[in-house]
Amino acid sequence: MFRGLLRTVSVPALLLTLAAALAVSPAATAATASPSAVAAVDPSSAGSFAVTHTDLTVSAAGRSFTARVWYPGTTAGADAPVAAGSHPGLAFGHGFFQDISKYESLLKHYASWGFITVAPKSQGGLFPSHSGFADDLNASLTWLTAQNTTSGSRFAGRVDTAHLGLSGHSMGGGAALLAAGRNSAAKAVSTLAAAETNPSAVAASGTLNIPAQYVAGSADSIAGVADNQQKMYDAKPSPAQLRVITGGFHCGFVDSSGIGCDSGSLTRAAQQKLTQGITTAYLLYTLGGDSSLYDQVWGSAAQNLAGVVYSAKP
Repeated sequence: MFRGLLRTVSVPALLLTLAAALAVSPAATAATASPSAVAAVDPSSAGSFAVTHTDLTVSAAGRSFTARVWYPGTTAGADAPVAAGSHPGLAFGHGFFQDISKYESLLKHYASWGFITVAPKSQGGLFPSHSGFADDLNASLTWLTAQNTTSGSRFAGRVDTAHLGLSGHSMGGGAALLAAGRNSAAKAVSTLAAAETNPSAVAASGTLNIPAQYVAGSADSIAGVADNQQKMYDAKPSPAQLRVITGGFHCGFVDSSGIGCDSGSLTRAAQQKLTQGITTAYLLYTLGGDSSLYDQVWGSAAQNLAGVVYSAKP
């Protein structure tokens, strides 16, 4: 066939034809490549949205407290308009005696990927109510839903009220599980070093039928895996996953350590990079509707992620 082509087409013309084909082939290859040949989304890197925040008072469901809301904006900085589109909502619970500023890098990361996250400043004293904190997290979601239809609110028309989730660290992670058990509007929950609470977050996990993620650190000496996240995961019906970061520590999930903090063999920067990737992929898949991230949440990419031990009930 090639000899016949040479007889009917001049050599210069043939060379031009081959050159044109080679010039087009990369795009054609990309269009028909298998998923493994296409560059995967990297949720551990910052997303495309400008990041902004606002401080306000949340009043809903009989609760009232101050909070900071991190969200995707039209420009970076405080109090900017919300970026166009409809964005999933989160309520995030801080750890025991931890200021919400300790979670700034994580919540800014979520905002860069399009999540609106309400972080209550409540229950920050020496004797917090775990049950009350769970109610505050749920009130945050109730408030955010109401803001979506409130004329004049910066969040009007910007909240995807069908895709709301809960998250938190340590005490806040346990409270997020309590909240999920009380709130049918919550569609997924993701926790960091979740600690047992009163009432029991382990027992609450056993009642959940929504997807739940438990992220832990193997070197956590404050809310260790065996007595906390492992029990929660074991109690939880599918779908659920336990992701244990090798060498990760309890205070490695926050931006800086304080009195009584632990340490691990992993640097804080490395732990936070893994945490941001693991949790953002999960939230984008469960709340953001990004089915392309299945492999990073439930598939081989998740199961073989370096530095993380993976257990799952898909």
